Amino acid sequence: MAFNNHISLSHILINGQKHIGLKFRYDRRVQALVNSLPDVACNEDLGMFHLPNNKSNLDIIFRTFKGIAWVDGNMFFGQSRSRGLDDPLDLSWHEARSDRRQRSCPKEFKDKLRLKKYSNNTARSYINCFERFINHFPDREIDDLDERDVRSYIDHMIAEQQSDSYINLAINSIKFYYETVQDMPYRFYAIERPRKRKRLPKVLSRGEVLQIIDCTNNLKHRCIVSLLYSSGLRRSELLNLEIIDIESKRMLVHIRDAKGNKDRYTILSEKVLNDLRDYYRQWKPKKYLFEGPNNQRYSPNSVQKIVSRAANKAGILIHVTPHMLRHSFATHLLESGTDLRYIQMLLGHSSSKTTEIYTHVATSSFEMIRNPLDL
Repeated sequence: MAFNNHISLSHILINGQKHIGLKFRYDRRVQALVNSLPDVACNEDLGMFHLPNNKSNLDIIFRTFKGIAWVDGNMFFGQSRSRGLDDPLDLSWHEARSDRRQRSCPKEFKDKLRLKKYSNNTARSYINCFERFINHFPDREIDDLDERDVRSYIDHMIAEQQSDSYINLAINSIKFYYETVQDMPYRFYAIERPRKRKRLPKVLSRGEVLQIIDCTNNLKHRCIVSLLYSSGLRRSELLNLEIIDIESKRMLVHIRDAKGNKDRYTILSEKVLNDLRDYYRQWKPKKYLFEGPNNQRYSPNSVQKIVSRAANKAGILIHVTPHMLRHSFATHLLESGTDLRYIQMLLGHSSSKTTEIYTHVATSSFEMIRNPLDL
């Protein structure tokens, strides 16, 4: 059945109380039904009708407009975007802070981060961003801050010349508190974000990658750099690899609980496999393929230092990161004629649009084009 009338429900705050807002085009029949709702009122500033937010009123709304108008209640039935990670959330760093002159992140904010199983990195970023936000309004109650205050804070960050990525992170932390912790999904749906810049990935040539590998200090470092490149791994995926994840008989690397909480397989190089066998005999890791002190996982900073030092030693002028090796893996596969769909599968991209960015940097994309100066 198709409806001409459409009613959107939204979360709004009236005098500190949660209310259900109703947005719709004027229709005499719909207006009469809205007027019949319990405790309904009109807020002229917001330009919408509203009634107290409770399950009973939500049920009444759907019953009242059944067969008459389509009610969009998606804002009240949001899904969790949490990731099931193995590492328990450790917030001891926050508890141990000595500077208590400023307001601290609410306990329920941290409790929800634990409940949703957010990663330690994301939790730290959210807490720090949200504390900067609430301390920007030192004389205001946290729950009294509204959309205008959020926009004012965004303007402040822009004036400070904060990066687009930081502003987006700050908005995410604010939305997390008011929408997830306070259970008002999509309350700040209309908040404008900085337009995302489309940057091309930085890519090394195959020769430069081989130079970096040759300039590693030892066999362990050589295996780390080689595996990052030859299997297109993220740094976190490399660090989470266990010995059993190298499936030599099938020449595959099994990646578990990657970004998006997904498992996948990627290819294993014969040259890297030979180095890994020598590395295993020499270093004898217990559980993780690459281990630090006390057989714990290798640290992310150590991997970055290995890549940076080898690149400097190889005379690479630009700053090289582990993720650049992943970008180079994808680009070199595309240049050699590998179908984009296979590259998407190896990288673990959910959308082909993410993988398509490599068509903009692959030299094969330009080989058939003759420069007009050379015609």
